[in-house]
Amino acid sequence: MTTLLRGRLLSFKRAPQGLDDTDSYTYESDGGLLIENGIIAAIGPYATIKAQAPGDVTEVDHRPHLILPGLIDMHLHFPQMQVIASYAANLLEWLNTYTFPEECRFVESAHAERIATHFYNELIRHGTTTAVAYCSVHKTSADAFFSEAMRRNMRMVGGKVMMDRHAPQGLLDTPETGYDETREVIADWHGKGRNHVAITPRFAITSTPAQMEATAALAREFPDLHIQTHLSENHDEIKFTGELYPEAIDYTDIYARYGLLGPKSLFGHAIHLSEREADAMSEAGAVAVHCPTSNLFLGSGLFPLKALARREKPVRIGVATDIGGGSSYSMLRTMDEAYKIQQLLGERLNPLESYYYMTRGNAEALSLVDKIGTLDTGTEADLIILNAAATPAMTLKMEVVKSLAEELFLLQTMGDDRAIAETYVAGKPMKSILQ
Repeated sequence: MTTLLRGRLLSFKRAPQGLDDTDSYTYESDGGLLIENGIIAAIGPYATIKAQAPGDVTEVDHRPHLILPGLIDMHLHFPQMQVIASYAANLLEWLNTYTFPEECRFVESAHAERIATHFYNELIRHGTTTAVAYCSVHKTSADAFFSEAMRRNMRMVGGKVMMDRHAPQGLLDTPETGYDETREVIADWHGKGRNHVAITPRFAITSTPAQMEATAALAREFPDLHIQTHLSENHDEIKFTGELYPEAIDYTDIYARYGLLGPKSLFGHAIHLSEREADAMSEAGAVAVHCPTSNLFLGSGLFPLKALARREKPVRIGVATDIGGGSSYSMLRTMDEAYKIQQLLGERLNPLESYYYMTRGNAEALSLVDKIGTLDTGTEADLIILNAAATPAMTLKMEVVKSLAEELFLLQTMGDDRAIAETYVAGKPMKSILQ
């Protein structure tokens, strides 16, 4: 199982400090990538890698396209595929009108399995090889999610949602059942294939103090697991949360009181953090996950990405689609909206930074950069092939593109699933075999 891919290779070493920061990435204009049993065995100039390859190697020529690490989505909701594009005024109305009723359907295994098939098809179609997902409150949804991940051999993070109030009866667990079923999901799926289970209290509004205590117990028992939840997405949400937990200093302090603020804690949105909260996030090493299309769609606010990153105490940042509050499965479209949000805030997000965030940056935020997010030797061969001339309009624009950064920006601005020429998972082409 040895494959040699030929094309233009791009992989980041660290966060770029500007468009002229060529030391932040590796770029080969005619590169070779040798893959053995799903692992990157060698990378470099094509002629050099070709000379190292065994005589029976399978060679695939992707020129003139770019070869990058697979894209990583840090926050989305597996049960919300049929919630996307639902008209509502704000977050809480959207949850109660569309999201919660839809998630009730995931008690049925057949429905969960059907949606799982479509969910993974969309990820692959859009070049996403790793995602961090919320399932529903039902263990059946987590079983469907992780089973499909194993079938496709994808490195995925997910969790059974825990919530015991402020939702329909069919969507509630209890502190005891939420704890017990999460433990069952961990036993059944964590470390099986490439699966990672995340402890997943939906957010403080939908968990009683008793359930938060149960979540804290899980975090103590399984300190290596990711924790995912929501934080400071919407002003009404923040106000309501404060009323439910009056003893807390602020929203972030609620999670800190239950031992949920740490380096593997992933907080969706985190738009409206106070200076105290940002300091607490930074000191704990917690991750603020930017969900630009969702923040705009629900009118939640403008995430201060650049301001948080350059603080004296910087906050770790990830980026995500947040399907189905988000309006696109594409990380390219996601970063296009992230760019526009920074423009509105008087900041600049250059294209090198965007691709760093989608690949190595998100892998670092997940503490998985030793496995995914780069083209480094010894890492897993989750890759995408990007075609900057995927549409007639893009082809026309490419006639005047003069640099790598300009090409990346074109892909980000005009690209979508059509720009993903192929998606490789553990060295195997997956997009071209989709029905």
